[in-house]
Amino acid sequence: MLKQMLLIGAAAVSFPALAQTTAPAADPAAPTTATEPAPMTDAAPTADAATTPAPAPAPDASAPTAPAEPAAAGTAATPTQIAQIVEKEFPTYDADANGDLNDMEFAAWMKKLRAATEPSVDPESAEVKTWIGQAFAAADGDKSGAVNKTELTGFLSRGA
Repeated sequence: MLKQMLLIGAAAVSFPALAQTTAPAADPAAPTTATEPAPMTDAAPTADAATTPAPAPAPDASAPTAPAEPAAAGTAATPTQIAQIVEKEFPTYDADANGDLNDMEFAAWMKKLRAATEPSVDPESAEVKTWIGQAFAAADGDKSGAVNKTELTGFLSRGA
């Protein structure tokens, strides 16, 4: 039970960080587009200008917030996207270029993901080191002492 919770927690922490590469570029465009029609609507009714602006900003403020969360969750939950990110980033962390991540290489990747999703957390703390050790043990499916691309993709996809 604890192992499953740790796996889900590791995946939940890593997915938003992995999803941040594409989501922020799309989100700023949506509020800009939503803001442009609002002033045009406000400019037309001059007598009702006091009544119209109040409802217009409220939906605009709610609209970007609501889609941002499902978009991040939807992006994070796609196993295909997880596989693409692992394929792209794996060589960056595979320092010895042997096709597997040892515990130190895996820890470097997890620290970066954890720091990106929780900026207030100290990646060198005992809690994070314990979390990384448990995540490595869970990701190393064949218990070889190293995590390959397939194991890492499967590990991250389990929480999806």
